[in-house]
Amino acid sequence: MLKSRIFLVLAAAALIWLIFLLPKSVVENESQLKEEAASPPTSHTEVPANLSASIRSVRGQFAETPANQKNAIFADSLRTLYTQAGQFDSAAWFAEKAATFFNTSESFLKAGNSYYEAYSFAMEPAKQEQLAEKTRFWLGKILETDPKNLEVKTKVAMTYLSSKAPMQGITMMREVLAEDPKNEFALFNMGMLSIQSGQYDRAIERFEELKAVNPNHVQGQLLLGVAYLNKGNKEKARQQFELVKKLDKDPAVQATADSYLKDLE
Repeated sequence: MLKSRIFLVLAAAALIWLIFLLPKSVVENESQLKEEAASPPTSHTEVPANLSASIRSVRGQFAETPANQKNAIFADSLRTLYTQAGQFDSAAWFAEKAATFFNTSESFLKAGNSYYEAYSFAMEPAKQEQLAEKTRFWLGKILETDPKNLEVKTKVAMTYLSSKAPMQGITMMREVLAEDPKNEFALFNMGMLSIQSGQYDRAIERFEELKAVNPNHVQGQLLLGVAYLNKGNKEKARQQFELVKKLDKDPAVQATADSYLKDLE
């Protein structure tokens, strides 16, 4: 039970706050979107009615508009709407359409971040790699002009970890920390990866560093507790989970911390 819950936590941890949320399924892949671009989907059962209606309306306008600036604006709006709906594959597909037209750093960043979100939720290896390649393509355009963008570099590094060249990702992450030892995003992800690989001493080191940089980093505090728990240091783990409960009163956060505390009884 403990290992299953840790896996669920880690699967969501790459995105801020997603550690406490259930992954939302995506309803369309690229081929489906190509087929359905001329006719909006009839329903999104897991999406609020008003948001679903907005998506259908803008999808209709997008389908009826030729490939021009107006069409690209509709695509960007659909990126926003699908992101709000938790349909990250669809959001990324439309973000790419907008970026292809606008050809600006801002649009590249939106497309790259959208594909990164979709990648973070993907469970099938083939799907992960497809979305990882898209992420690297669009965020790579940002690094070409701004190689010091450490957040973007960290996201690109993360996509290599599920590829055939995981060490490339680790190397990039270390480069980020060499440039900025207090980079919260890199520290968090390096700690998370250490837990995934069973290197709990290393995970504790990374999360303690993150704790020193940002004591209010709830996800980092939680995973620090997980690392201590796996090392058998129950008292340190208990302190961490109780701290998490003090830091965030969100019911999902409380329930997650309580479930770990129950294991310590």
